[in-house]
Amino acid sequence: MPQPYDLPLDQLREYKPQLTKQDDFDQFWKSTLSKLAEVPLSYDLTQIQYPVKGVNVYRVLYTGFQHSRIEALLALPDQQLPLPGIVSYHGYNWCMDGDIHETVNLALKGYAVLKMFCRGQYGLSVDNVSSSNGHVTGWMSKGIQDKDEYYYRAVYMDAVRAIDVLAAMPEVDANLIAVTGGSQGGALALAAAAFSDTPKLVVADHPYLSNFQRAIDISPSLPYNELNEYFRRYSGNPNIELNALKTLSYFDIMNLAPQISCYTWMTIGLVDTITPPSTVFASYNHLLCEKDIAVYRYFGHELVPGSITTRLQLFMDYLQP
Repeated sequence: MPQPYDLPLDQLREYKPQLTKQDDFDQFWKSTLSKLAEVPLSYDLTQIQYPVKGVNVYRVLYTGFQHSRIEALLALPDQQLPLPGIVSYHGYNWCMDGDIHETVNLALKGYAVLKMFCRGQYGLSVDNVSSSNGHVTGWMSKGIQDKDEYYYRAVYMDAVRAIDVLAAMPEVDANLIAVTGGSQGGALALAAAAFSDTPKLVVADHPYLSNFQRAIDISPSLPYNELNEYFRRYSGNPNIELNALKTLSYFDIMNLAPQISCYTWMTIGLVDTITPPSTVFASYNHLLCEKDIAVYRYFGHELVPGSITTRLQLFMDYLQP
């Protein structure tokens, strides 16, 4: 892959496409949040065994959007209470062994860590939203002809409820909570921070679900290519694509970015073919909050070792002042 294959870095820093928000964008999300608020906050903990001293690990089942059962993993360090908290979200269809080792390692640094499992993608999280249109393999086109049925409407709300669950735990300081994740997880961290005033910090690696139109045009890889495959199947009916793009505009992180108020730190590699750099900068450049982005010239869609110290310092600065 040529370096860079997307826009040059100086153009990326200025890349700020026009927002694609529909006229009823704000009302749609206000109504959606109201529906989430109708679901009582409830969760159950079951302790599980993990070979480490100083951290207790639990399986969490909580009630998500439309009363769906959502599973999460909780790691609580055996330290002085209350604890600062971190809600973590996983990548698209990628949560090997529930990311338990990563979650416990972060808890060992002094944080109560809740890892949410996306509905239908892992564990016992149930996707209970029916869609009236067919879709291709994966989640990107599920319900895409109707914004009320689109897959990520429920997932975004599950992500918000995960923050509520962690904040409600007696072991946790609700005033000291961050959200984090990579790829799909980075998108969920940003979306959750757009809809919730609780987070004090967002750490988002190569966030997904941003600037859909450009991603469709230039991304050579899955999972954005699920959308291209969906449109190929309806090449004789351009209205299918037009309506799908309208639906996607409600879920575009770029359109949600101006609502985020807490400090936001993002990362991107310039040879990332899964979340093209321009799509990430589209969201970053629309942020109105205090922010920074780390750019890695020779890295793709991966955790950059050189970024770890910075993220740990940010967690410490904002959650353990």
